[in-house]
Amino acid sequence: MTETTPEDMDLDELRTEIEDIDREIVELVARRTYVADTIADVKAERDLPTTDESQEERVMERAAKNAERFEVDANLVKAVFRLLIELNKAEQRRSR
Repeated sequence: MTETTPEDMDLDELRTEIEDIDREIVELVARRTYVADTIADVKAERDLPTTDESQEERVMERAAKNAERFEVDANLVKAVFRLLIELNKAEQRRSR
C-alpha cells in the first residue's frame, strides 16, 4: 500500500484537506478560548490584573519556537498569537 502525497492529489482533494485543517484550527481556537475564559474567571476571583506581560512573553517565545520547529514564518505565527491574546484580554476586560 502506498501513501498518498500532496503531489498525487488533485485540486478538489487538496481543497478538502484545507477544509479539514480549517475545521481543526477553529476547534483549537475554541478550546484555547475556553481555557482563556477559565483563566479570566480565576483572575477575577483572585482580583488579579487582566494583563500578565511575562506570561504573554512566554506565549510568544513558545510560538516562535514552534514556528521554527514546523518551519513556518515566525512573524506570521506570532501575529496570530498576538491577535488571540489581544482578543482574550478584550473579553476579560469586557466581562469584568
